[in-house]
Amino acid sequence: MGFSYFVITISPMPNYPPGPEQGFFDGLRSPMRRDPLTFMTRVAREYGDIVCLRFFHIRTFLITNPDLIEDVLITNAKKFIKGRVLRANRHIFGDGLLTSEGDFWLRQRRMMQPAFHRARIANYASTMTACATRLMGSWKPGEPMDLHEEMMRLTLQVVGKTLFSADVERDAPQVGETLEVLLEFTSDFRRLVMTPKWLPTRLNREANRAVRQLTQIIDRIIQQRRESKEDAGDLLSMLLRAQDEDGSRMTTQQLRDEALTLFLAGHETTASTLSWTWWLLAQNPDVEEKLHAELDAVLNGRSPTLDHLPKLTYASCILSESMRVYPPAWAIARLAVEDHELGGYPVPKGTGIAAVPWVVHRDPRWYENPERFIPERWENGELLRKNPRFAYFPFSYGPRQCIGNTFALMEANLVLATIAQRFRFRLVPGHTVVPLASITLRPRHGLHVVAEERVVNSCSKV
Repeated sequence: MGFSYFVITISPMPNYPPGPEQGFFDGLRSPMRRDPLTFMTRVAREYGDIVCLRFFHIRTFLITNPDLIEDVLITNAKKFIKGRVLRANRHIFGDGLLTSEGDFWLRQRRMMQPAFHRARIANYASTMTACATRLMGSWKPGEPMDLHEEMMRLTLQVVGKTLFSADVERDAPQVGETLEVLLEFTSDFRRLVMTPKWLPTRLNREANRAVRQLTQIIDRIIQQRRESKEDAGDLLSMLLRAQDEDGSRMTTQQLRDEALTLFLAGHETTASTLSWTWWLLAQNPDVEEKLHAELDAVLNGRSPTLDHLPKLTYASCILSESMRVYPPAWAIARLAVEDHELGGYPVPKGTGIAAVPWVVHRDPRWYENPERFIPERWENGELLRKNPRFAYFPFSYGPRQCIGNTFALMEANLVLATIAQRFRFRLVPGHTVVPLASITLRPRHGLHVVAEERVVNSCSKV
């Protein structure tokens, strides 16, 4: 009688990077869910530049070495696509630049790039300062207010004017509410593994309703513009006339997806950057005093213009340092679509990658006294020349770099100069300001302050 022998070959487990021990269900009580900023900082310091994390069945490599980050975002960018959070939210953002991939993304980026050329967006400078001036007119010195909420109002007005050449003031309450719902929805990491988008939960229903409401507003504006055939000099006019190399234009759906993406990205990111900047200034009166001296010398009471910005060097350093300490895009996620090797470890297809500016920007290897707010570290550009490129990446780099980064920096500089020339802010006692790691990094409970008017000290022009 013969015998058959079966040889069972068991493939060895991949040589994953070191990381905290986590069981399959540990994602339910993971500190990553409760406080991702503290958790990622701790594991990076404990395990090194590349760390393996597990959340249910999902493995993600946390990378905090500038060279590894450059490998993923630039050198081998074609091997990676946007991360799971954004992919899970494509039914909200559609196929806008934030979520699209491949040839379609490249086509859309190519068509949209002229709208963000420096010469084009320079025309929006006066709109930004005018919106800031109008907002300040509604403030009552000495009365508490939520400055983050005010910055959200301001950036909403700016994006409405520059994107649609429309005053969205009448739609502001509805738009503000819908954006708040969408921001909450897109930051809920639990949905990735626990709550499918088709399940009729409260948050899913609210998000779907918010998308419909915002879509109606955007569709109305697009339809009105198409009927009038007017070139209003705004971004929408550019997008309506944008052509690909073969002469094709965007469909209404593509216009809507891109407009919605710009609405969300252009609204929240700049507002958060400004909010953290005001918070840091309120705690550092010496920095604030130096800023006021520069504003008084350069502007002498006048509204800032684009020509003033090269002279407002300390204001620029303040914003650079603010985005270092509180980067608006606190984490940048990618998903491997091909097998790869990173830092000596295999990266199997389907592995998540998280490059985390929050951790890198606070690494003592690149920044002396990294927890301190020191704008002077950015003077003369020496720090950027000395450090690796990805030791500082608040807007990312590479092919997927934020298309609106020049727009956002110009807006932040002009708003900072316009408001700081007339006001200083004092924190409301007892109000706790802590970061919320949403799609962007924003104050969890807002930023409660009291505005104080200041007198401009007249100086000779600089």
